[in-house]
Amino acid sequence: ILINLSLLPSRISYDPTRYPKYIPEAYCLCKGCLMGILGEESLHFRSTPVYMPTVILRRTPACAGGRYVYTEDYITIPVGCTCIPEQEKEAESVNSSIDKQEVKLLVSQNKPSSE
Repeated sequence: ILINLSLLPSRISYDPTRYPKYIPEAYCLCKGCLMGILGEESLHFRSTPVYMPTVILRRTPACAGGRYVYTEDYITIPVGCTCIPEQEKEAESVNSSIDKQEVKLLVSQNKPSSE
């Protein structure tokens, strides 16, 4: 799946002790995913961020030769969104109630009659 990152909404993260100071971070607009020919939102899928590890430089309190000293730091930034299937909680609850009914029937059938 190709995603045009220039079309994703983003926020700008700012940290004066980091290089780069400004980093765009993508975020998902929808709870579900846009599906089908007309692009309707489907709640059978969940829109979730995609993260990318990135190296930045973090300014330390140290100073050398009148300049700041930086160390490498690894952060993850959201760069896009993808769709993952939503868990079928309703189907699980229906199945579990059916299973309970089947167990009750089996137990009642195996009970000795008191005649």
